[in-house]
Amino acid sequence: MRDRRLTIARRELSVLRSEKTIVLALLIQLFIAAFSSFLVVGLVSLYDPGSSEGYDVDVGVSGEARYELVYAAHSVSGAQPVLFDSETAARQAFDRRQVDAILHTDRRGGRVHVTATVPDDNVRTTVTVTQVRDTLRELERRERFERSESLARAPLELPDAPASSPYHGFTYTALIPLLLFLPVFISGSLVVDSVTEEFERGTLELLRVAPLSLSDIVDGKLLAAAGLAPAQAALWLAVLSLNGTAVSGAGRLLALVAALAVLAAGLGVVVSFVAAERRTAQLLYSLGVLLAFAGATLSPLSPTNVVARLAIGSADATVTLVVAGYVVLAVVAYGGVRTAVGRFDATSV
Repeated sequence: MRDRRLTIARRELSVLRSEKTIVLALLIQLFIAAFSSFLVVGLVSLYDPGSSEGYDVDVGVSGEARYELVYAAHSVSGAQPVLFDSETAARQAFDRRQVDAILHTDRRGGRVHVTATVPDDNVRTTVTVTQVRDTLRELERRERFERSESLARAPLELPDAPASSPYHGFTYTALIPLLLFLPVFISGSLVVDSVTEEFERGTLELLRVAPLSLSDIVDGKLLAAAGLAPAQAALWLAVLSLNGTAVSGAGRLLALVAALAVLAAGLGVVVSFVAAERRTAQLLYSLGVLLAFAGATLSPLSPTNVVARLAIGSADATVTLVVAGYVVLAVVAYGGVRTAVGRFDATSV
C-alpha cells in the first residue's frame, strides 16, 4: 500500500512538472512578445544594417580621386566624408578614432582604385562596412555614367530601386517563420520530457494499470503537445493582424504548423523510446530537428519559404501541394509511430 501511494505521488509530481514546463515555455514566449517592438528594430538592424537611421559614419577620403569619392559619399545617407591631403594624415586620424573608415584612391591606367580600411574590433563595424559599400557603389555608378559617352552603344537604363521597407521583408521572411516554428520545436521537446519522465520515475507501469494500451498513452502525450503548436500559431497570427501586419493563407499556415508539430512530436516519441534518459533524448531530439530543418532549407520549397510565400499572399498551386504533402507525411509518420510503440516492450526499459 505504501509503495502504491509513493508511485501515485511520483505520478502527480511528474504531471506537475510537465504542466510547469508548458507554462514556462508559454511565459518565455509571452515575455519575448512583450518586447517584440524592440526586438524587431534590433533584429532588422542585423538583417539589414543599412536600414538604421540617424547613424552617421565618418569616412576619411584621400588620394587622386578623392573629390569624386566625396561627391559620391554625399549622396549616401549616413556617410559623412572627411577630406585629407594624404593617406598618412587619414591614417593618423583613423588611429586616433577621429574617423570610422578610410578610403584611399589611386588612378591606374584610366581606372580608379580604392583601398578601404575599416575597424575589425568595433560594434560599429557592420554599419561602417555597409556605408563604405554604398559609397563605392555610388562612385561606380557615377563613373559609369560619366564615361558612357565614350561607348559605341548607349547602355541600358537601370530601373529605379523600389522604395520597400526592410521591416516588411524581415517580417515575412524571418519574424513570421520564427513565430510559427518555435511552438513546433517546443512541442517535440515537451513530448521528450513527458515520455522520458515516465521511464525515469517508473510511473509508466501505473499508467498501464488503467484500461489503456501503451499506444493510447503515447497518443495522449503526442497529440496534446502537437495540438499546442497550431493553437499558439493562431494566437501569433491574431496578434500580428491586430498590429497591422496582414497575413494571408492563415488556414494553410496552421495546417503546415500542425503537420510539422506532429512530425516533431513523433520524432520526440521515437527518440524517447530509443534513449530513455532525458538529457540524451533531448540532445538527440535537438540534433535531429536541426539536421532536418537545415536539410529542408536547401530546397526552394523549404518550410521557411513556404511560410513566407503563404503569409505574403504570393503562394501558387505548388505551395499548396507542398503543404498537403507535409500533412500526408505527418499522417503517415503518426501511423508509423503508433505501430512502433504498439510493438515496444515497456518492461525492457
